[in-house]
Amino acid sequence: MHIFSSETVLSENQKVSHPILDNAEVSLDIKREDEIHTYVSGNKFRKLKYNLAEAKKLGYSTILTFGGAYSNHIAATASAGEMVGLKTIGIIRGEELSMDFNKTLSENDTLQFSSTSGMHLKFITRAQYREKTSETFLKELAKEFGSFYLIPEGGTNELAIRGCEEILTKQDAIYDIVCCAVGTGGTISGIINSTSAHQTVLGFPALKGDFLSEEIRKYTAKTNWKLITNYHFDGYGKINRVGVEFINRFYAQQHIALDPVYTAKMLFGIFDMVQKGVFPKNTRILAVHTGGLQGVAGMNKKLKKKKLPLITI
Repeated sequence: MHIFSSETVLSENQKVSHPILDNAEVSLDIKREDEIHTYVSGNKFRKLKYNLAEAKKLGYSTILTFGGAYSNHIAATASAGEMVGLKTIGIIRGEELSMDFNKTLSENDTLQFSSTSGMHLKFITRAQYREKTSETFLKELAKEFGSFYLIPEGGTNELAIRGCEEILTKQDAIYDIVCCAVGTGGTISGIINSTSAHQTVLGFPALKGDFLSEEIRKYTAKTNWKLITNYHFDGYGKINRVGVEFINRFYAQQHIALDPVYTAKMLFGIFDMVQKGVFPKNTRILAVHTGGLQGVAGMNKKLKKKKLPLITI
């Protein structure tokens, strides 16, 4: 089945077995959204699904979006565009990356994959990047590239929320707690909207600060959620020795690969909270694996430079 067909895409829930869970008498399952597609996995597929359909419906031939040099969203948009026959343009933060384009591609798996998938990459300064939502800047891009369908950085908009509302199924109502990593707030908003009344959603931000609460409230009126803000490992795109060792150990034990930017931080947090007795006995937890595994290669290059252990999944 083509993942962008009209059929609903479902992912399986996989049980996690671990002494920490057994001792606390708590159960944990992982929703394997990462297995939807090799390159358009997890929440990236959910966010793009209705946006690509809307672009085609409105007659656009080109998608334009924004992201950093290691962005899962950029890679997924490039692959999805190629799959459905839409041109893609990626506006990338970091003008210095354009100085030697071939060298940049040889050193950056994300950008190399995106370029190979047909995405046109435009590198801009960080000052310009901060203007990514301004009408003036978008008009300048339209002059350069012609008409395009705009998808914001990270992919979050109303149509993305609609797609993320399809992550949970009726069968998932058996869980008491639903956990999700948080970047821009779109995925968790969709999950919150589709929860049952008895469920609580815990969001684990990948970056510092509690400012995401305001973003999430733009997309959901429900209040059965909470952000757990102390497992970000010093900020977005960062991981340390403890985090790497957790990823490697989890893969060895569970045969589930975790990405270092999002899902690993969430799972680390869940296990720490279980060990500290945060969840009552017999609590059923569902953790959503939002994909992002393409970013592991880039993270390993950073870890190698710092002479830290590598992620071996």
